[in-house]
Amino acid sequence: MTFLEHLEVLRWTLVRSAIAVAVGFVLAFIFKQFLFEEVVLAARHSDFITYRGFCRIGEWLGMPELCVTELGFTLQNLPVSGQFMTHLTVAFVGGFILAFPYILWELWRFIAPGLRERERKAMRSFVAAGSVLFILGVLFGYYMLAPLTVQFFGNYQVSPSVANNFALESFIGIVTQVTVWTGLVFEMPLVMHVLSRLGLVGPAMLRKYRRHAFVGILVLAAILTPPDIISQIIVAGPLMLLYEAGILISARNERLRLREASMSRMVSA
Repeated sequence: MTFLEHLEVLRWTLVRSAIAVAVGFVLAFIFKQFLFEEVVLAARHSDFITYRGFCRIGEWLGMPELCVTELGFTLQNLPVSGQFMTHLTVAFVGGFILAFPYILWELWRFIAPGLRERERKAMRSFVAAGSVLFILGVLFGYYMLAPLTVQFFGNYQVSPSVANNFALESFIGIVTQVTVWTGLVFEMPLVMHVLSRLGLVGPAMLRKYRRHAFVGILVLAAILTPPDIISQIIVAGPLMLLYEAGILISARNERLRLREASMSRMVSA
């Protein structure tokens, strides 16, 4: 294929992915009541499952301060079109999350013809693994990171005389952005798997820069979470484990690559 033909294939890949997001957007837009009341705005209620879980842990550890009895803020809409635009934003994010497995499949269809047969076999589970990791990241962001952020800022006050009245778009922005970005960050092992199968990185390199990666993860956790050490540990811990999983995957890929090279030499001999 020529360069222009590759661009044409990429164009239709993007078009089909955009259509999938649009279909998810329509579904999310239609089910507005469920999407907002049961999903997006659920973290503003003190009986949210995450808060109840922390309360039970606090009772078990004798730390009643972990119980969230109330979130000290209210939501308000200021712009005339604020609620409608928020509806559109949440529907788009919901559409992207629903369409993400299909987007991965389209990406695989685009890159697979450029791989050798053994590389295609090695990455046969590309779509399934990427989808599972993304969903795990979304769930982690939604049930852990977003509630901790909301709870921290909801109860933080510089003075009792200053009430927390959050703008609707600000609250929605925290929940949606944290959820989506966490889902994408959880793709780290898959990215490391692909790079190692292509021979661009290896376990030795990943181990060498482990400390640098952990510092970067701590910085990322500090950006994504409220400024308290517990939230940062809760976020940084799984990301460090994902990095270690990526090292193990890379080491396995290197062993497979060496075995394949040894077999090739034996056949040629």
